[in-house]
Amino acid sequence: MFQIRNFTDNDDVRTLESRGAFTVVEYLRDLSVSPSSAQTAYYCNEMNVRKRQVICDLSKASITLQAGAMQWTAGNVNATTGLKGVGDLFGKAVRGKVTGESAIKPEYTGDGILVTEPTYRYILLEDLNDWNGSIVLDDGLFLASESTLKHKAVMRSNFSSAVAGGEGLFNLGLTGSGVVCLESNSPREELIEITLQNDVLKIDGNMAIAWSGSLEFTVERSGKTLLGSAASGEGLVNVYRGTGKVLLAPVAR
Repeated sequence: MFQIRNFTDNDDVRTLESRGAFTVVEYLRDLSVSPSSAQTAYYCNEMNVRKRQVICDLSKASITLQAGAMQWTAGNVNATTGLKGVGDLFGKAVRGKVTGESAIKPEYTGDGILVTEPTYRYILLEDLNDWNGSIVLDDGLFLASESTLKHKAVMRSNFSSAVAGGEGLFNLGLTGSGVVCLESNSPREELIEITLQNDVLKIDGNMAIAWSGSLEFTVERSGKTLLGSAASGEGLVNVYRGTGKVLLAPVAR
């Protein structure tokens, strides 16, 4: 049996959120500074630029982690590649290539805890039950998920979405029941949530960080014709159609 002191019980560390197997903690101040870096650390703190970590309780669920994201573990923790044969290796390699994510994401099981590397990005915990069991992520957002969730490559609705929009043709999608942990450049307080009921959302710029897997995603001209696009002063827009929701950052990635 292990004991951990001066971590979550430290008055400089606070718990931001807990969902499923994940707990997000934040360091209120960066005390490991020198005289030359103290001023920078002070202003970082004032602007909410703080270190954050995720504590994963494996007694609640096994987890799948982005490669290289583990900092330390305590207790009974076992790591596997999560591969189920040659076919699974090939499938994950292809999915990693087309989505830009790491091909092999280790899976951790047991009843101990795992703590991720510190990050200055904001941590979002999303329960897929709130997304009707399916979510699609912008590149680079995935940090960890409960292993009950299945990962897949989601193709854009048409080839022009990649060519015209300057984006990849595939995104990482997750389906099932469980919690996924995301790294975002914007805090939850600034994210706009738009729910569509058989409707359409058009965004000028890459500001959507996550959307329901039920939505059709394309890149289109802002006007019906080239002349219309020129007259509006806009070019191409990201378009989401159908029923579902979109998480929108205040600035483009």
